[in-house]
Amino acid sequence: MAAARGCPPAGSGDRGLAELLLEFSRTQYRAKDGGGAAAAKVERIERRCLELFGRDYRYSVISNAHGEVCAHYPRHIVLLERDNAAGRDPFESTVQVGKLQDLINRSKMARCRGRFVCPVILYKGKHICRSATLAGWGELYGRTGYNYIFSGGSDDAWADAEDISEDDSALRNADSQLFDKVRGHDIKLLRYLSVRYICDLMVENKKVKFGLNVTSSEKVDKAQRYADFTLLSIPYPGCEFFKEYKDRDYTAEGLIFNWKQDYVDAPLSIPASVTQSLSIDWSEYQSWDLVQQTQNYLKLLISIINSDDDSGLLVHCISGWDRTPLFISLLRLSLWADGLIHASLEPSEILYLTVAYDWFLFGHMLVDRLNKGEEIFFFCFNFLKHITSEEFSAVKSQRRKSLPPGFTLEEICMLKQRDRGSTTSLSSDFSLGMESSPGAAGSFTYEAVELMPAGAQAQAAWRKSCASSPQAVLWSRAQQSEDRLPSAGMVEVKSSSSSSSTHSDNFLRLGSSPLEVPRSRLLSASDRESRLEEVRSAFVASYSRTIGLKAVPPSPSGAIGGLLEQFVRGVGLRGSSTL
Repeated sequence: MAAARGCPPAGSGDRGLAELLLEFSRTQYRAKDGGGAAAAKVERIERRCLELFGRDYRYSVISNAHGEVCAHYPRHIVLLERDNAAGRDPFESTVQVGKLQDLINRSKMARCRGRFVCPVILYKGKHICRSATLAGWGELYGRTGYNYIFSGGSDDAWADAEDISEDDSALRNADSQLFDKVRGHDIKLLRYLSVRYICDLMVENKKVKFGLNVTSSEKVDKAQRYADFTLLSIPYPGCEFFKEYKDRDYTAEGLIFNWKQDYVDAPLSIPASVTQSLSIDWSEYQSWDLVQQTQNYLKLLISIINSDDDSGLLVHCISGWDRTPLFISLLRLSLWADGLIHASLEPSEILYLTVAYDWFLFGHMLVDRLNKGEEIFFFCFNFLKHITSEEFSAVKSQRRKSLPPGFTLEEICMLKQRDRGSTTSLSSDFSLGMESSPGAAGSFTYEAVELMPAGAQAQAAWRKSCASSPQAVLWSRAQQSEDRLPSAGMVEVKSSSSSSSTHSDNFLRLGSSPLEVPRSRLLSASDRESRLEEVRSAFVASYSRTIGLKAVPPSPSGAIGGLLEQFVRGVGLRGSSTL
């Protein structure tokens, strides 16, 4: 454990990402592995991550140099404490690294593979955390005994050989006492991190192997130890499902998980208090394709972290290294695209940090997944094209404030600084999506207003208002035909073919602003789209050159692998052979 500051960059741009992807595709990261030719490369990756975190945050490091805390967590576990920019972020973590490390050491046995609850994103003073699911009886008693012996000294084979069931009635009393102890420490860690919401991505209540319960989960804890937390069961397909994604030419549209399989026994369960702000019919979740399901789950997570309380969030699957990094990465990149976290990082830098820290250093088994064709890692970054619109923006809900009925045009034109700050752009040419308020007739939101060049008379009025109030900005409501207005108070669950489009069709662009707009942390919808697309394009290009995409034979109907050809055109590569 030590305080840390940024280190000199070890790599940059395409070269650094290419080196990272090559190393990632050759071996799974293990904190306890040291020495060898790969050690220097891994050290460069670790230093680069610390440097990128240090650009925007004050942080401390929990040392895991030899994997003594967790074999598949980073050797330098970063605890973000505060945004570096003075006055830019009033939120600061109250967590003390010394106490956190003590709680981690006590609680790590409570979760599968020792993958404890670990904070990875700091947003508005809230910790967004990741972990594995709860360990079952067999792992708690056998991790250092039975499994150690039969895995040749490795602690990784426990899930492949279990001889004791958590449900064994003869051992239930001792079992309960053990769970009281280790899960009690886990709960203390969650509370110390102010985590209230626990999102469980498992499609099972308990992971079963060889007919025995290998792992458990908070939602089926018999003693209801986690009853004080808000538990969300949001089942999401495991990594094996993504072989179908690859076999369909990396096309997620129309790909629907088979919910009728025998092992799938965890239904979607979300408290109504969490979903009331989202216009999503959750009862239809089994009919969603992979695009719709991922989009709706991401909307849910963004809604949770954007709530008014100061509670943190935990996201986990089984081992916490496939589905968990998928949603942690999408959250990190989405918030970054809004200018809300990692504000100083360029697209190439946030891409490097996300690949390296969220995936590589947290132990994603890319080598194994590639061998099996389970390309959930590629899916994550290619999916960015489906979340570019403002409906996925955390800024949107912050700036949406309904105006009272009877608001005059003159009053509309005088917006407060806080509202301008949440909608300004790096560019002087931008628009905001049109959205009706669910309030009384005649009410609408600031999002129905668009910055536009004014005529001479209006500009004179603007200059006059600025003389008395430098914070005033002239705005004018965009004129729209009634058939282009969205229905009041509703966010439609769109089909996968159109869900990635922006709101550009929902408003009339009237031109550039007469103002010189300063750089702001909060970005417009058009900036969000361009930033995410730049990240996606850079990833696809580097992935194609280093790891490569596997084309599948054309179908009997003669359909062309559309996505692969789009990759070529989109990233400027020549010829499908380069993929």
